[in-house]
Amino acid sequence: MTTPTISETLARRRQSISPRFSPPPTPLASMLIHGAVLLLWVALFWRAFQGGGVFAWSAGLVYIAYDTLLLCFVFHRTLVLVRPPAITTRSSAAPPTTTVIIAAHNEAEVLQATLASLFAQTGPADIILIADDGSDDGTATLLADAYGLEPMRPGQSAGGGRYPSLRWLRLPHGGKAASLNIAVSLAETDLVLTIDADTLIDPSALAAMRDAFAADPTLVAATGVLTPFCGPGLSGRVLQWFQTYEYVRNFLSRYAWASVDGLLLLSGAFACYRRDALLAVGGFDPECLVEDYELTHRLRDHAVRQGLVWRTAVIGAAQGRTEVPGTVPVFLRQRRRWFGGFLQTQYWYRHMVGNGRYGRLGTMMLPVKAIDTLQPLYGLTGAVLLVIYLVTGHLHILLPVACVIAAKIVFDLAFHLWTLRLYRGWLGRTGSIRPLPAILASLIEPFSFQLLRHTGAALGWWSFLSRSRRW
Repeated sequence: MTTPTISETLARRRQSISPRFSPPPTPLASMLIHGAVLLLWVALFWRAFQGGGVFAWSAGLVYIAYDTLLLCFVFHRTLVLVRPPAITTRSSAAPPTTTVIIAAHNEAEVLQATLASLFAQTGPADIILIADDGSDDGTATLLADAYGLEPMRPGQSAGGGRYPSLRWLRLPHGGKAASLNIAVSLAETDLVLTIDADTLIDPSALAAMRDAFAADPTLVAATGVLTPFCGPGLSGRVLQWFQTYEYVRNFLSRYAWASVDGLLLLSGAFACYRRDALLAVGGFDPECLVEDYELTHRLRDHAVRQGLVWRTAVIGAAQGRTEVPGTVPVFLRQRRRWFGGFLQTQYWYRHMVGNGRYGRLGTMMLPVKAIDTLQPLYGLTGAVLLVIYLVTGHLHILLPVACVIAAKIVFDLAFHLWTLRLYRGWLGRTGSIRPLPAILASLIEPFSFQLLRHTGAALGWWSFLSRSRRW
């Protein structure tokens, strides 16, 4: 009888746990929530051709109302950050041992900078493991020449080289999730921290993660706070400008959802997990377009089924910078993949939506995610209808709609400036984000970057329906 490989062992665990393989019955509440979202969009689209002034633009009105309610929720749940708690949490317990895993496929150009940020940590990792996913771009030459490394094979525990903590796991190209699974299985530490090869973490980031896990035994997964950066060029500067403020809102939103135990979205570019919990649920799923997002669902689903108290969190003291798309085509591909993976996960875990067994995660967060499946279509429908009304000269509709949009812009601008204050206080930053560029971005975004995001998300529907999968 042959011994199963690492990948086979994790796959078997995943198969026994993941609803992708054995879907539980879909509760009536879940079916009603998803059905209502779809029927509402159909009704609002039909309403657009019935006349009746501003209410002909009901799709846009509902989109604006929904977005405003979410902003009010974030405002309420982040008020505590007016006087933020201490940015680090110390524990008398011994700090957990940690392996940092860098999943890398053809990342030779950026890998040195990422490793430099890890070597500069005030609380260095016990092991830094490069999971080399079949790179053919000079990564092997870099690791051998610059770091004196020889490649490991699955099952090996030693690396050697100029840095005692650094290891190089060379694997055939199988995708990010498959590489991470093998690396996690070899880690042998309390925690594993996954980081993208183009992510640079601050010197105190790893220590902050360790402190958070040491202080809370129920914490099984956490994300740090990332600031985006792009390469040179005009498109890169413009997209970095918009994405900077998008990330501010997103991480404050994650803080808000974490405060009601509803955080599901961790940043795969900088996330930390308890290794035992990760192995217990079968690691990352190679069939999902966004393996980090799906994993969080599986962790929380498994915890409820087993009667475990497992929490997720965003750690404000763990900060870093990550490279983001600097051109429109690359940006659209990224958002297509993200949204396609989001739809995959929403479908696989539909039994959790509206299910009181999962607490606020089931009754608050996941119903919001059900609405988000069609939110881009609501937004794009509203934009297209405005163009139609403009071209056809329907001023009786455009004028009241313009008033509604103006009021929304004023509200968003006030919220935007408020979040910048909270964000700087939360992270202890004073000059990293300037108000004037933020104001300009807030005014322009609804007519540019927001439509670009919705377009990428709409393309994600094609990825989901066509079952496209690529890293």
